[in-house]
Amino acid sequence: MIDEKLKSLNITLPTPPKPAGAYIPVVISDQIVYVSGQIPIEDGKVAYKGKVPTEQSLEQAQMAAKLCIINALAQLKSELGNLDRISKIIRVSGFVNSSPDFTEQPKVINAASNLLFEIFGQKGQHSRIAVGVASLPLGATVEIDMIVEIN
Repeated sequence: MIDEKLKSLNITLPTPPKPAGAYIPVVISDQIVYVSGQIPIEDGKVAYKGKVPTEQSLEQAQMAAKLCIINALAQLKSELGNLDRISKIIRVSGFVNSSPDFTEQPKVINAASNLLFEIFGQKGQHSRIAVGVASLPLGATVEIDMIVEIN
């Protein structure tokens, strides 16, 4: 069912990006799944680099946030085998590589939250944090991690 929803939204999940450090991308503890921070990697490269709004516009940062979610879902599908096992998106943590005076991090991460709601409906509603940071790994514009519940 989720695969059909992704198809209707013209979303194809990529091969999950490999970790850029000494960690694993997904940890399952009972019914709770923790997805490590995902950056906007596409075709093996960081697709969106730099600070918002000086090097990336708000709209580009929103596209980066969506790509982070797509990569997180790719990690989940690889680990779970089927995204229909997800019963609830519990938490999304969004980090935005921001210029010191940028204060619209929630607008950036809204793109990720809205995409999860489009895909999962009520199950996609979640608690969230959206913060600005001085830098992110590999110069990425956005990094997002997730906590989900599975059945």
